[in-house]
Amino acid sequence: MPYIDENKRLLLDTYRRVPDNAGELNYMVTRLVDGYLRFHGVRYGNINEAIGVLECAKLELYRRIAAPYEDTKIVANGDVYTCNQENK
Repeated sequence: MPYIDENKRLLLDTYRRVPDNAGELNYMVTRLVDGYLRFHGVRYGNINEAIGVLECAKLELYRRIAAPYEDTKIVANGDVYTCNQENK
């Protein structure tokens, strides 16, 4: 967990700026989960739900953004996997 400067926290917490880096993005996601758990209580079910949401968000980001990006790079730079190509 990145522990960022208090002034940056205030700006991020009030949505006055978007995260500049992965540490600040991590901070914002952590604050959202913390708020959820504070509101609903720190119990196994709520922790499990939060982890499930994070996992689903991760998978959707990969499916919608990362995979198509990687596909364009395969076309541009060539594939490194050969295992699924027919032997010639």
